[in-house]
Amino acid sequence: MLYKSVVFDQERFMNMKIQNRQWAKVLEEEFEKTYYKEMWSILEEAYDLEKIYPPKKDVFSAFEITDYNQVKVVILGQDPYHGEGQAHGLCFSVMPDKKIPPSLKNIYKELASDLGILIPDHGYLIDWAKQGILMMNSICTVRAGLPSSHKHLGWERFTDSVIEVLNKREEGMVFILWGNHAIKKEALITNQRHQIIKSPHPSPFSARKGFFGSRPFSHTNNHLIEMGYEAVDWSIQPYSQQIKFDLG
Repeated sequence: MLYKSVVFDQERFMNMKIQNRQWAKVLEEEFEKTYYKEMWSILEEAYDLEKIYPPKKDVFSAFEITDYNQVKVVILGQDPYHGEGQAHGLCFSVMPDKKIPPSLKNIYKELASDLGILIPDHGYLIDWAKQGILMMNSICTVRAGLPSSHKHLGWERFTDSVIEVLNKREEGMVFILWGNHAIKKEALITNQRHQIIKSPHPSPFSARKGFFGSRPFSHTNNHLIEMGYEAVDWSIQPYSQQIKFDLG
């Protein structure tokens, strides 16, 4: 479906910004640019007319969970899962009651091989996001059943600006780039304080071409320790504990 731009509605637009105060401040100028406002006018129409993932309230979950000042690792995905109820705003992650997707299964296999961590019984990666890992897709929305359907809306301009903002930070961080789409973003990471870990994508089509055996988790922790950060605890709580924790 081709979307038509709708009349810009300032009141509705206020809900289409990141609410996290730190991110809202550093991205303030980006939110006011014409392309961003036009993109959200189109998305408002799309959400009204058809099934779009993730739900509108979850589009910026990665930014709401992980403060700008907290970011020490960036994992960059491409676009959200396009199946019913999967996507919730964190790349590679699904809600805990959903089947673990193939790419995430391979991430878990590499995690077990790299650090000996038991493979979780669900795919909800919020434990990582809460430790300063920004889990951002370069395209933040998708039409149900149609991968890359929102590729040309303007999302990559926005998420490129996020990478550029992080690149300027004085504190070093680790960028994890899996697959050609993510690796292209390496050109935006010019600050020598940062470290880049890259490999083929964990998809079943490419995992055996260099993702398996790349040990991204231990390498990330080694870099973090050298930078003066605490290492990431890559283990994921079991489903039952995750639900209990989220419910308080």
